[in-house]
Amino acid sequence: MTGDDGFITQQIPRLRRYARALTGDRAAADDLVQDTLERALGRMHLWRRGSDLRAWLFTIMHNIHVNQVRARARYPHETLDAEPAVHSLRARETDWLALRDLASALARVPDEQRAVLLLVGLEQMSYEEAARVLDIPVGTVMSRLSRGRERLRALIDVGEGAASPLKVIK
Repeated sequence: MTGDDGFITQQIPRLRRYARALTGDRAAADDLVQDTLERALGRMHLWRRGSDLRAWLFTIMHNIHVNQVRARARYPHETLDAEPAVHSLRARETDWLALRDLASALARVPDEQRAVLLLVGLEQMSYEEAARVLDIPVGTVMSRLSRGRERLRALIDVGEGAASPLKVIK
């Protein structure tokens, strides 16, 4: 173990939050974080001192997630756990429902737009940091973010308007 392990440990809550938002499933997120940390610690010699450790870890996580999504597309499987991802939240019912709707809408946003939305919106990375993590130009980050926000807004608005009005029965 090196002194850099402490810096990696500080990033675990951020990694878990991003993984949970990417996967929508607590167990899959924990597995993704574990895979990320295992790969990072095994390849710590590749990290350049003085560079952004958080961006390096998020890049590793993003690449692992993309590989897992591709593998699942080739070899689909059914999950044994039918528990919803937001089941464990301890919020008021209206907050829980709004969060569930947001998570549902976010899951329907295309993967490349969702990744940018999560990095910039949730993880508060700059456009440049997100571009490094995703290995795309800054302009692409900006356009994906704009399209992703628009898509998310449209999905949430449709969800709110889709509810049928209650009938008053006398």
